[in-house]
Amino acid sequence: MKVSVVIPAFNEEKTIGKVLDVLVTCEQIDEIIVVSDGSTDKTAEIAHQYSISVIDLDENCGKGGALKVGVDNAQGEVIVFLDADLIGLTVSHLNDLLKPVLNDEADMSIGIFGNGRLTTDLAQVLAPYLSGQRVLKRSLLDGLDNMEMTRFGIEIALTQYARANNFRCKEVKLVNMSHIMKEEKLGLVRGFLYRLKMYWEILQILGQRHSSLK
Repeated sequence: MKVSVVIPAFNEEKTIGKVLDVLVTCEQIDEIIVVSDGSTDKTAEIAHQYSISVIDLDENCGKGGALKVGVDNAQGEVIVFLDADLIGLTVSHLNDLLKPVLNDEADMSIGIFGNGRLTTDLAQVLAPYLSGQRVLKRSLLDGLDNMEMTRFGIEIALTQYARANNFRCKEVKLVNMSHIMKEEKLGLVRGFLYRLKMYWEILQILGQRHSSLK
């Protein structure tokens, strides 16, 4: 099966190159798509230096919207979602994530950070459904409505949809891997406010799901 990687990126000029350096060496990956989600830095410029597809959106449409654009332009039967701010990504991590889906042991694999940094490890232990590192069969996305409206709630929407439809999910530990915290990127105050916005969008998705079950 053809494998397509979709990376939503908003102002990730400091890390996008390191992520792509690893991806282009992974033999199991057939296609890489970076969606620069209204970035105002050199994210798109750096991505264009690689032999990959780059979609440069004029305006920020949120993580769910950026992923939807990437999926709509992807050719693969298997879709890989990766964040653009990863630290410590290796080809072994990618192979470990891909294995359950390519071997038909799962319909979606979810990457969980381990032995990376305490803050990110703890966050994913408490809420693994928030992980942005996933591999899934394209068919899983066929019935997911309004993906572009989920923004930062996309991971929860994916997890809830998979559970509701009895898709097989498997967690994969990503040892010595982490990502940059919002407070590190934007400063303590701006980063904290951005995190609150992210959590609000996540809570909205949870609220919609709760209402649909009534």
